[in-house]
Parts: sequence; structure tokens; C-alpha cells
Amino acid sequence: MTISYATDTEQFLLNVRSTDLHVTSEQFDRLCVDNPDLRLELTANGELIIMAPTFGESGEKNLNLGSQIYAWNYRTELGKTFDSSTGYDFTSIGGGKMSPDVSWIEQSRIDGVSLKQFIPVVPDFVVELRSTTDRLSALQTKMIEYQRLGVKLGLLINLQDQQVEVYQLDKETEILQNPTSFSCETVLPGFNLDLKRIMI
Repeated sequence: MTISYATDTEQFLLNVRSTDLHVTSEQFDRLCVDNPDLRLELTANGELIIMAPTFGESGEKNLNLGSQIYAWNYRTELGKTFDSSTGYDFTSIGGGKMSPDVSWIEQSRIDGVSLKQFIPVVPDFVVELRSTTDRLSALQTKMIEYQRLGVKLGLLINLQDQQVEVYQLDKETEILQNPTSFSCETVLPGFNLDLKRIMI
């Protein structure tokens, strides 16, 4: 089965006989513009990822995480914080187009960068929260890709196993069992992520 997708200037097909759908970067951009309610990502090898809306539990915990980081950044004014709807464009450095659940960029690295498009800057910090519909292996692959692209600190919060996986540049992945907090001091000065209401 194929899905025919038409634009004003061109038509292309999405093959959905398997779970792997591939589109070009330009086709992905058109899909995003024409389907603003869909949550889409594009991997480095052109695989289209279509993500379901989160359930209530994940939505609440995502907001908790983002709010903590936003509040810290509001006080310090050290950078900019972005939510899960924010798209990043890493294609110029051999990556895809991704949307972390929460991300942060230090101010000097985003000065002069237009935010009226996918952000072409690798974030300094990302958080991914595993929802009930997420495969752990897929999120781990995503975290390794963030690390490869240059994200300084990434946290994968795995609620199902009560674990937090810590990804840092040039370091082995660290797995924390049921932590109540995590210091992000190495990238976010003075910030300690409160996990007590996240891990329950």
C-alpha cells in the first residue's frame, strides 16, 4: 500500500507496506507545513518517524520537566528553553530533524539565529521522557545520536524501569536507579533537576 501525497508542484508517495517510511529533507519540511498537528521527526538516514500524542501522564510529567528548566533559565537568563514541539535541523552536520521533549541552548550559541524555522543549532542539553508507547531501544538510539551530534548532556527518563540514563560527551552512559534528583551543574550552572514527582 502507498499513500499518495500531492503538493501544488509535485507528487510523491509514501510506502507504508513496512514500518520504515523514507522521505527527503525537503519532503519532510512540506509534510510538517501541511500537517501542523502531526508530531514528526526525520532520522539521519531519511526515515520518517510519526509520533502519537502523549497520554495524560506523560504530558503532565513533560510539563513538569520543562517548567523546572524554564524557571531556572528565567532566573539566570543564560539561554533559551524549548518544548517538545520544537524542531531541530541537523542535516548540515549529517543528522536528521529531531524534537527532544525538553531542550536548552546557551545564549551565545543562539544569538543571531532565526527561531522562525527549525533550529540549526545542536542544543547543549536535552531530555527525553519515555512514554508508554515508546520503545526503549528507539529512544536509546536517539540519545546516542544526540551525543554524536554534540549534545553536552542528555537525560533519558525511563519511567517503566524507574531509571534515568545519563549521556555526556566522551563518557560512557550512566544508569541511575530511581533517583530523586539529578545535578545538571556541568551544563546548567546551579540547576538541580527534581525527579521526585517524575519517577512516581
